[in-house]
Amino acid sequence: MAKLSLFDQRRRRVRTALRAKSGARPRLSIHRTSQHIYAQVIDDARGVTVAAASTLEKDVRDVTGATKDAAAAVGKRLAERAKAAGVSAVVFDRGGFIFHGRVKSLADGAREGGLEF
Repeated sequence: MAKLSLFDQRRRRVRTALRAKSGARPRLSIHRTSQHIYAQVIDDARGVTVAAASTLEKDVRDVTGATKDAAAAVGKRLAERAKAAGVSAVVFDRGGFIFHGRVKSLADGAREGGLEF
């Protein structure tokens, strides 16, 4: 087995802790690149994505980029879609990313939108 990078080790550690604490709540998973940010609410029990949002969507693609404001807008949009799908409480899976900057802004936007975590 190949040695995992520090990022992959942190991602595995975070996900393992979430599985132990989550109960039956869906997981709000984040992926961040240098140009975009992606978020989705995943129901691991059924293995389906309940709601998703990103900065790649057509209505915001030209306006936003890799900023904290764009991340907050993605969080609000994701919260609206999750609530429409009947999800109000989630577990926040930051992956291997540190909780600051755009990741924190997305989480705050999702909380403002009505998701509880």
